[in-house]
This record gives sequence, structure tokens and C-alpha cells, in this order.
Amino acid sequence: MTNTTATSDLADTAEIVDAEPLVEVKARMPHPAFLLEGGMDALTAMNKATHSTDLPEAILHLVTLRASQINGCSWCTVEHTRELREDDGASDERIAAVASWREAPYFTARERAALAFTEALTRLADRPDPVSDELWNEVKGLFSNKEISALLFSIGTINVWNRINAAIRQPAGKR
Repeated sequence: MTNTTATSDLADTAEIVDAEPLVEVKARMPHPAFLLEGGMDALTAMNKATHSTDLPEAILHLVTLRASQINGCSWCTVEHTRELREDDGASDERIAAVASWREAPYFTARERAALAFTEALTRLADRPDPVSDELWNEVKGLFSNKEISALLFSIGTINVWNRINAAIRQPAGKR
């Protein structure tokens, strides 16, 4: 027997087989990006800047997914998983392995450097020198200055989104 829940925007994709209904999660408030004049424009402009290089979208999607996983942002984790699958054609195995990318065989040297850079910049307080010379040199050896700039903007922007969404408890799938 299949029972489909209607408690969220995910209702059409969240089928439950012989299980209890999903728990409905609600945001604490309307999204600040829509409440502050120019809020969405500012975040959109930062994101647009990340796309001004030839840096592959797949790398940007990996970066945004990994930061969102670290920050526990459900909305962004679901959204960037969808982007990897639909826009980049990523396999379920590749997407699932993002959380443990160091031990997985699904990533190129550039993707690995971008993921390490993402983790360092997302976890700034975890070490005295968040971006070691070794990591910087690895990134510098694989990306142009313009591409590094795009990575910095992408990582910074997703961290802003994650922090806002975590604060208001923006649920996955809700727009």
C-alpha cells in the first residue's frame, strides 16, 4: 500500500510505503531575502558573479552542496543535489559520495581541490590558518585567479544562504 503525504511541497515526490507520514517542518519566519528591500537582489548578484568564468557548473554545484551539508541547510542540500542530478547528470553514487569525497573515486583533481577549499572556508574557526599554504598552492595550481575568485564568491554566497536558512529553519522543498 502506498500513502502519499500532502503536508509539504515535496508531497508529489515523497511517497511513503507502509510508514508513518512525514513530519511537517515550518520556517520560523518568512525568508529575509524577500523581506529586506534589495536582499534577494544582493544575493542574486553575488551568485551571478560566480558564473562570470568558464568554471564548470558541476564544480560550483559540488561546492554549494558540500558547504550546505556541512552547515546542515536542508533547503540548499536538497536544491543542490537536484542541480547535480538534473543539470550535470551526476549519478546517485557521485552525489551520495560528496559528503565523503576524500575516500570516493568519483571526483577529479580540480573537484577535490574545490571541495577541500570549500571545507576550509566553511569551517574557518576549526584551525588557526583556515586556508593553509599547501591548500592554497593546490588550488592555485589547478585554477586561474578568476576561477579562484568565482570559487570564493560561490563559497561565500552559499555560506550566507546556509546561515540565513539555518537561523529561520527554512525547510527543504519550501519556497
